[in-house]
Amino acid sequence: MAVAGAGLGIGAILAYGDHCRQAAEIDAPESTSGPPFPVFTRQEVARHHSEADRVWVTYGGDVFDVTDFLELHPGGKSKILLAAGGALEPFWALYAMHKQEHVLELLQGYKVGELSPEEPPLPTPGDPYAGDPPRHPALTVNTLKPFNAEPPSELLAENYLTPNPLFFTRNHLPVPTVDPATYQLHVQGIRGRTLSLSLQDLKSKFPKHTVTATVQCAGNRRAEMNALQNTNRLGWNIGAISTACWGGIRLRDVLLHAGYKQDDEGHVSFEGLDKDQSGTVYGASIPFEKAMDPKGDVLLAYEMNGEELPHDHGFPLRVVVPGTVGARNVKWLARISVGPEESQSHWQQKDYKGFSPAVTWDNVDFSKAPAIQEMPVQSAITEPSPNALVPPGELTVKGYAWSGGGQGVIRVDVSLDGGNSWQEAKLTGEAQPPGRAWAWKLWQLHASVPPGTKELNIVCKAVDTSYNEQPDSVGPIWNILGVLNNAWHRVHISVAED
Repeated sequence: MAVAGAGLGIGAILAYGDHCRQAAEIDAPESTSGPPFPVFTRQEVARHHSEADRVWVTYGGDVFDVTDFLELHPGGKSKILLAAGGALEPFWALYAMHKQEHVLELLQGYKVGELSPEEPPLPTPGDPYAGDPPRHPALTVNTLKPFNAEPPSELLAENYLTPNPLFFTRNHLPVPTVDPATYQLHVQGIRGRTLSLSLQDLKSKFPKHTVTATVQCAGNRRAEMNALQNTNRLGWNIGAISTACWGGIRLRDVLLHAGYKQDDEGHVSFEGLDKDQSGTVYGASIPFEKAMDPKGDVLLAYEMNGEELPHDHGFPLRVVVPGTVGARNVKWLARISVGPEESQSHWQQKDYKGFSPAVTWDNVDFSKAPAIQEMPVQSAITEPSPNALVPPGELTVKGYAWSGGGQGVIRVDVSLDGGNSWQEAKLTGEAQPPGRAWAWKLWQLHASVPPGTKELNIVCKAVDTSYNEQPDSVGPIWNILGVLNNAWHRVHISVAED
């Protein structure tokens, strides 16, 4: 199984060798004894978040000006700028190599002050989101309450398994506080009998399984639809998608234990512990056939990348429905029921459905459109970033590709001229059985930029095992909810003069 690799944050590459150490030591200012360092508040540090204002970061109780190191960083200055004006700890915590002694010594050479010991202000009393967990500062936040955020595009394809702190977060309601010692999962059994299972029951009574699966929000890449015609919904960029190795028990094992049979029919509904101030909980459902399919791999997960579920991602138990839209992967799972009808939740009946571009809010009929389950084939370019300035010569283009329903991605085509000519990218990722390709492929293309080129219009499109391909433009698939955008992804960049 692939393991989340290195390459994130200041110092991640420094640890690899002498070249990095020597490069930094050339220009790093010498640390000298003298008067006490000035004291700064976090707010004052936050003002230094760009090269124009000098790039400051904090580590422990110290403040550092790393502006003069930006161009020396082997990993590129864009990685450093993710922490600009803030703390290094959330970035360095992702990889142990950051805390090697020589990296810390180099950092001390850039010290310009010390951090005020004053605590940041506490959340507003009575705020329903006051109990939400801390989040990684690299995440691009779409909304704070509820919290919805995605990783920066340049980090998205750095690892096959997305590090837990960088996994995109889609919350509809406040994050519930759950005591694992008293947690109970309620499962509606046959003839009205309800099973109550503790977390320990689930772990001891049912065999553990692991599944590597990608989760994608239906609104991924909605920003492109909003640019065409605003949907007034979350403007996700390309990062509302992530991949993890999930550990837990099969949903089918629990349903069999509750008395259901393989050939039963209907829908399996899920309710979460997250609720609004009126008591309305988040809910969704999937077809019973998917839930019971031995090859469907639907999990009740309590682990994510070998660790217990983070609070933002469903602690202590969540549903993982491989190949299916993220909205059905209910977090903080409280209740499972089986019936002839879909969940009556708002998010099953009045959201996460696809419509024609001709449908407006004046004529929409939600009852006429099926709830999204499996997702269409998708790909996106993670590097270079839009409007980047790249040097002439060799160019590396990176991205991800995925298709729903267990369809594997067999090819990614990349164009540097807006789709007039194409090259085939190299795919990487775990081998997956036919029909159970639940996880994405990462891809790369190394290409030569022709001499004299001033700009490039990079395009990518993926093809899955059923030879489904992405449509070439957003217009024909635009819809009022801004979901299911899988048009060719396009990135325009400029080429520096030789």
